[in-house]
Amino acid sequence: MIDIIGYIASIVVAISITIKGGLYFRILNMAGSICFLVYGFLINSLPVMLINIYGTGINIFYIIKEVKNRRKVNEK
Repeated sequence: MIDIIGYIASIVVAISITIKGGLYFRILNMAGSICFLVYGFLINSLPVMLINIYGTGINIFYIIKEVKNRRKVNEK
């Protein structure tokens, strides 16, 4: 069962990197990072958890930035 979460995370991240960047890439990549974070927790792997906490944080930063930019464009 735990391995299934790892496989799902791998598939989601693999799909995300085929997207040409932007908001959809970030959302899908963040979903993959969160899946890997759960997987790392379940297998008790601190390195897996740490890199995916970092990845999730980076994705959140860029998602917020992209949403703010889209709002500015729509206000003009």
